[in-house]
Amino acid sequence: MSSLFHALFEPRRIALIGASADEKKTTSRPQRFLAKHGFTGEILPVNPGRTEILGLRSYKNLDAIEGEIDHAYILLNGKDAVEALAACGRRGVKVASILAGGFADAGAAGASLQDELVRIVRETGIRLVGPNSIGTVSTDPPIALTANAAFAVDRLRTGDWALVSQSGSLIGALLSRADARGIGFSRLISVGNEVDLAVGEVTDLLVDDPKTKAILLFMETLRDGPRLARAARRAHAAGKPVIAYKLGRSEIGQELAKSHTGAIAGSDATFDAFCRRHGIARVSMFESLLDVPALLVGRPRPTGRRVAVATTTGGGAAMVVDNMAVAGLDIAGPPRDLVDWLKPLGIAAGEGKLVDLTLAGAKPEIVAGTIERLLADEANDAVIFVVGSSAQFNPELAVEPLLRFAGAAKPFAVSLTPAADKSLALLTAAGVPAFRHPESCAEAMALCLLRPTPQAEPKLDPPTPAALAALEAGRASGFDERRAAALFAAIGVTTAKALAVPDARRIPAAVAEVGAPVALKILSADVPHKTEAGGVALGLPDGQTAALAAREIEKRVKRHVPGARLEGFLVQKMERGLAEVILGFRRDPLVGPTVTVGLGGVLAEIYKDAATRIAPVDEAEARAMIEEVKGLATIRGYRNLPRGDVAALAQAIAAFSRLAHDDFADVAEAEINPLLVKPEGEGVVAVDGLVLLSRR
Repeated sequence: MSSLFHALFEPRRIALIGASADEKKTTSRPQRFLAKHGFTGEILPVNPGRTEILGLRSYKNLDAIEGEIDHAYILLNGKDAVEALAACGRRGVKVASILAGGFADAGAAGASLQDELVRIVRETGIRLVGPNSIGTVSTDPPIALTANAAFAVDRLRTGDWALVSQSGSLIGALLSRADARGIGFSRLISVGNEVDLAVGEVTDLLVDDPKTKAILLFMETLRDGPRLARAARRAHAAGKPVIAYKLGRSEIGQELAKSHTGAIAGSDATFDAFCRRHGIARVSMFESLLDVPALLVGRPRPTGRRVAVATTTGGGAAMVVDNMAVAGLDIAGPPRDLVDWLKPLGIAAGEGKLVDLTLAGAKPEIVAGTIERLLADEANDAVIFVVGSSAQFNPELAVEPLLRFAGAAKPFAVSLTPAADKSLALLTAAGVPAFRHPESCAEAMALCLLRPTPQAEPKLDPPTPAALAALEAGRASGFDERRAAALFAAIGVTTAKALAVPDARRIPAAVAEVGAPVALKILSADVPHKTEAGGVALGLPDGQTAALAAREIEKRVKRHVPGARLEGFLVQKMERGLAEVILGFRRDPLVGPTVTVGLGGVLAEIYKDAATRIAPVDEAEARAMIEEVKGLATIRGYRNLPRGDVAALAQAIAAFSRLAHDDFADVAEAEINPLLVKPEGEGVVAVDGLVLLSRR
């Protein structure tokens, strides 16, 4: 293990800067919790106003402490915390944590203080957790270096799951929920504002921790995507699942995350794409952070998605089945030998896919015999048993018989319909995955059977000279639609035939060359959204009509975008297709280059029917994206509708994703809307697009 890991999770000498003797104060907690939970190293309180704190010698400053210091917990606020970190850097402390908030999470003044922390870390080489870190905890050896009131519990339960959280208070919430179920942790850490040590690097450290078998992440944003991607891939290779719960699924959730952490939460779709690319199991329920690991740890990925379900409550089972179907799992019916075995017992199990043991079957021998036969059936890949009221009042009937199936060869889980804490703890202690919520049970089983594995990152060939020339032209003069189309064509996307003209007088000749009917568009790098500015006219039948339309277009654009530089007009051949697709590229500030495909046209933002991936993608992944877009069922042969050229669309998506190459690093966003999909075998064609460069 690295020296950083030991200083972070297994320090032997800890300085508490700003420690308090007043047990009512938060700043007294770290010293009290270290002692309470059995820390056997040295605790070194630092407080210039005291010579003794809670029975230990107190030091005036760090320089008064002899020998090395592994970890310093700074319990001061604002400028005092900054000065304390500088003192730690000068003193050679290996790792420091800062409890206080009020930095980038508190506006401009706090951001300035946080910049000072960054400077100190850079200049001294000290490693920093926080600010806004509630602390770091290990259970073996016991080190409760935290100010979180949840650690006032009588004992810390050991376990082999680690938790990395950007929220300090949520560590306490998860700890209490886990403890009530008999679940413990190996390590817990609150990384706060992540000035230095962030989720990705801490996860990377935990991959090598022999006491950790699963890594749970509570996230509000993503600050170190490349490090987390590397860590997740290493964790997969080591057989350690990485399971993430992230805020920011809704627009308001993203705003709350921003105000709480001082960072942008980012698009939910791009984080999903990040998890898919790097093999992270993302959960939608907070409770699932505790529910999912039991079905993933130490278990190879099954090869199918068929789940057999038995129950003593039809309604409870229906909730689990419904959620599993939404998650993409198939429900397997009972095997013939089980149907024949249950029939003499008065249980008709062959009439549907559920094995319903309600009333007559809530007996230990029937429950055990049913599960035994389902687990032996090769026609399913996993088994779930849903227990009704007997779980709460008579666990000996339908819960205790399930304990023998802990460690079954195939995934086996139990969903408890009532609030049955005793049964939940009983199953958990025996090693049988048990769930309080049907949604969480279904989510866990879906991740067990369909869990993402790290995907190979397609190799990007260097851009062609034509692509580099098109990029340079756009850099030099700005990307109007003509220059955007030239770039798209150069990277392999077919574009509509078009001619650029400087003024309306030359439009008739251009129409004759392109071929009527035509679309007429204003050319201006200052007008990226031409339709909204009145800069487009469609279906013009001849050159004279187009010339007249040009004058009206020019008037509308000047009113809508005063001061825009107008460079003439684009005369483009009208194209038709079976479907309109939007194809987008974006360098996301959190996850890097992404590519998106969705239903196109003017209503694209309303429908939001799209699939997003980390770029680049190959054609196989592009086809998977097409399958995800519901509105594109029309070109996939839905109800005998004419098939579109899906193969050409996949090729275009893969080609467009080549903008992820480093040579295109200043392409912040690019979009084709619409990309017309023609009948099968006839290709696709881009008829409108834009390119936005980042500011240098």
